[in-house]
Amino acid sequence: MPTPLLTGLVAAPFTPFLSDGRLNLELIPALCDHLLAHRVSAAFVCGSTGEGTSLTDAERRQVTAAWVHAARGRLKVVVHIGHLSASCARELAAHAQEVGADAISSCAPSFFPIQSIEQLVSVTAESAAGAPDLPFYFYHIPALTRMELSMVDYLHRAGPAIPSLRGVKFTHADFEEPLRLITYQNGHYEILGGREQMLLAALATGARGAIGSNFNFAAPLYHEIWSSFQNNDLPRARRLQGQAIELTLFFRRFGGLRAMKAVMAFLGLDCGPVRAPLKPLTLSEKKELEIGWQQLAQSTPTLSMPTE
Repeated sequence: MPTPLLTGLVAAPFTPFLSDGRLNLELIPALCDHLLAHRVSAAFVCGSTGEGTSLTDAERRQVTAAWVHAARGRLKVVVHIGHLSASCARELAAHAQEVGADAISSCAPSFFPIQSIEQLVSVTAESAAGAPDLPFYFYHIPALTRMELSMVDYLHRAGPAIPSLRGVKFTHADFEEPLRLITYQNGHYEILGGREQMLLAALATGARGAIGSNFNFAAPLYHEIWSSFQNNDLPRARRLQGQAIELTLFFRRFGGLRAMKAVMAFLGLDCGPVRAPLKPLTLSEKKELEIGWQQLAQSTPTLSMPTE
């Protein structure tokens, strides 16, 4: 079994914007330091949490370069290159390799839905070819791509076609396929959990890494879930996972991503508004969110740890 590249908690950071919608690249070093302080092992940039599809290609390059520069090898940087255009994805991959990223990842293009494994292998092979020296992770997120093909079949076909294929970020509520993926070819590929509310289930199937939005502001809670599982304290692990599920449900009340991004301001790391087509919170919604967050922090101490 190969030594995994991505282990532990991998945060999907928010792309910081100024109030006028321009990139706020100056905040990225502080975001990086914040993740390091909370023992996050890598940053998965320009994904769905980072609003990558709402950025121009030039902006994606700027964000990538800023994260690689801020990380300075202290944590790994994985760049999401997914794009409606495979050739543009290939160019983004080439840029990620040029500036020194540690890995690349791509979801399936979604405007013209992928309908076969052959299509999926073809388009991801073209994208990954832009960075032949970087490990490539396929990002499986059917809720956004409308593609629910078997990832076991994908690994079977893509393995010979994509020499750099390293694994799959599995963001799906499927309980059956993760175990098949983790045991495929005796664990040759890295299978990363992509749903924080299912972290304990991912660990139970053998995952050694997980990627999530909540790790930006609640990493200590998920570290506790992980350590409880490793210490065979399943009652505590289940209780903490229950708190993590409540956290996810809390954000859903406010529209998910736009609320999670707003919470960063409560930690002294104001990432600014979301970008269209997402709708920013109103002032009254922000106030309600802040009150709710304070209540959560009181009942879940791991949410209120210092950011330094």
